[in-house]
Amino acid sequence: MCDLADPAAAVEGFDCPTCKVPAGSACRTRGGKVAPKYHTPRFMLVPHLRAELEVRTPADRGPGGPWVTGPARETTDTHATRARATPTRVGYARCSTAQQELQSQIDALRLAGCESIFSEKISTRVKVRPEFTKAMDFARTIETAVPHQRVIFTVHEMKRLGRGAAELLTIAEQLRRADIQLELLTGPLQGVYDPSGHGAALFAFFAGMAESEREYIREKSLEGQASARERGRHGGRPKVFDDDMAAYARSLRARGVSVPGIAAKLVIPAGKNKGRHPSLASVYRVLA
Repeated sequence: MCDLADPAAAVEGFDCPTCKVPAGSACRTRGGKVAPKYHTPRFMLVPHLRAELEVRTPADRGPGGPWVTGPARETTDTHATRARATPTRVGYARCSTAQQELQSQIDALRLAGCESIFSEKISTRVKVRPEFTKAMDFARTIETAVPHQRVIFTVHEMKRLGRGAAELLTIAEQLRRADIQLELLTGPLQGVYDPSGHGAALFAFFAGMAESEREYIREKSLEGQASARERGRHGGRPKVFDDDMAAYARSLRARGVSVPGIAAKLVIPAGKNKGRHPSLASVYRVLA
């Protein structure tokens, strides 16, 4: 960590979003004492301190003692403008197999200004991607802690997020709810998209893709079923009784043979129970 006085002075240039103390004062605890360290949402307002785990309160502020208002300091427009003009980028890199390389994606994300990068080698077919979950949680934490700060979730290209339209739509909805922007560094949709602004068209596009994909899958399934029926193949479990077995069972019953006796004379022709005798319940059903 850098010299203590410098980060403390930088942090105190902002009002604290947590304990509401004005600029120029140290943070305070709920008990009304000077906090031993500044609240995280406050020092995250300072770009060069966002990567720090904590910023300690200087000794001359009297940490642990009764809190008193420090010298008044106006929060200048320069501070707010800087926070708005310098968004926080959270990068995510992914490739499907161990043989593929991630470094080119990571280099591109760093070049784009990503302060935190999460990466993993995992297929998009895996429903739970740990590093992706961590990246989204981190982005949401920043957005919650510093509401006015622009947070951008950055990936190299769209397929690094997910391959299915339905999955992309789910991710887009998560970003929209958290008011996090999406950035694609390459590809035909390269750019930054705001789910609550002009970028909403991209998220509507995701929704359209998902609906089209569902309709396409449904049509292909119906076509496949129709084609199978034309070839004499019907879906579902194989029948226990074919027509010959059913006719034989009825003839035995007409001759007074008991249901257990009928079951003992019949053999299942196909399926996982091929070669076995049918159950009494199956015989009752076919006789009924």
